Amino acid sequence: MGIGAGIGIANFPFEDARGFWQWVDLCDNGGVDSIWQSDRIIDKSPNLETMSVMAALAGGTKHLKFGMNVASLGLRHPVLMAKQCATIDVLSEGRLLPAFGVGSALSRDFTATGTPTQGRGKRSAEGLEILTRLWQEDDVSFNGEYYQLENATIAPKPVQSPLPLWVGGSSKQAIERTAKWGTGWQAGIENAADIAPVISAIKSRAQAHGRHIADDHFGAGFGFRFGPPDEPIVTRYHKLLSQRLGKDPSGFTAVGGVDEMMALVHEFHTAGVHKFILRPIASGAKDMLEQTRLMVDNLLPAINALNR
Repeated sequence: MGIGAGIGIANFPFEDARGFWQWVDLCDNGGVDSIWQSDRIIDKSPNLETMSVMAALAGGTKHLKFGMNVASLGLRHPVLMAKQCATIDVLSEGRLLPAFGVGSALSRDFTATGTPTQGRGKRSAEGLEILTRLWQEDDVSFNGEYYQLENATIAPKPVQSPLPLWVGGSSKQAIERTAKWGTGWQAGIENAADIAPVISAIKSRAQAHGRHIADDHFGAGFGFRFGPPDEPIVTRYHKLLSQRLGKDPSGFTAVGGVDEMMALVHEFHTAGVHKFILRPIASGAKDMLEQTRLMVDNLLPAINALNR
């Protein structure tokens, strides 16, 4: 049951593409397991479209895996998404980690694209089945409430067989979708106490469906920064999280050094988490590169040592 750590970005903290690719090269050559790009279309802060990033990383990296954290399947048509994922997996020689959620009803992405929020859960459930079957089967027929297919096929199929399917969300419906179709589960911005009962419920429901999700396919993430806790960037980050979530951010951020970060890793691991998406609290290419180097040189060895 391997414990591993990737790195995530929720926005675009770089001044230009050059800084982004310098950061990607550092991750690709520094032993980072994977890069995870958040999914957001309509927003005032700069961020990149997640599937475009997946395609770019397929050609711009050699070692890294990469995934969406998480793509809204309530917003995207599953047939097109199945084809995109298969294409990216083929061109990256099997390094894509697809991850999907329903998407928030408060997201402006739905209204801006003319997509109804009502029914997005059922659309996502149908979409997960369609994705799974198109990636594995040669002749797919489907008659759902939202999607219909008749003798549909995509080729080439993904290199990974089966292609991993990570699912996000902690609601009862999300637990059921994960148990029925997922090969892994990725938490949102939640603390260890929130996550533990969700992991337990997913395992129980998967067993009821005659399925098994490996223990090392449950993931969570937290923000980190090497440095003093009273830096302005940390204060702003904590304030934004508190306003957005209405929770104490200490349960999903670690600021200081390796000891503070590993304390949170151990807390999540006790709750059942084996895969981590670490989000640098940083601004600008120089700061992002520095925080990532500190992660590569100091934090990753400590996390990898847990596998010994």
